[in-house]
Amino acid sequence: MKFIVEILLTGLAILIASYFIPGVHVNGYFTAVIAGVLLAVVNATVGLILRILTFPLNILTLGLVSFIIGVCMILLVSHLLDGFYVHGFFSAALFAIVLAVIKMIFHGAEKSR
Repeated sequence: MKFIVEILLTGLAILIASYFIPGVHVNGYFTAVIAGVLLAVVNATVGLILRILTFPLNILTLGLVSFIIGVCMILLVSHLLDGFYVHGFFSAALFAIVLAVIKMIFHGAEKSR
């Protein structure tokens, strides 16, 4: 049950973040949920492999490489999924930051219940 709620909240966070970020468009809530699931799968597979390969560089840059990999995963999902469009690296970077903040707010509200 908690997993389903997490998926639905991620979809809502993607939908909310897309309203605030120019250059990001989501066709609807169902597309946002699919984008959230696809983003999780891509981060768990391709993102994990890239983070392992770039681990020494990640230490040198104090985690900046992990953020860049996350942004690239958002751009990859944008190319894989129709209805979820992110135009450019900087839009994806801003989207990643706003998405993280919204998810942090959701988790904080969930913990306070």
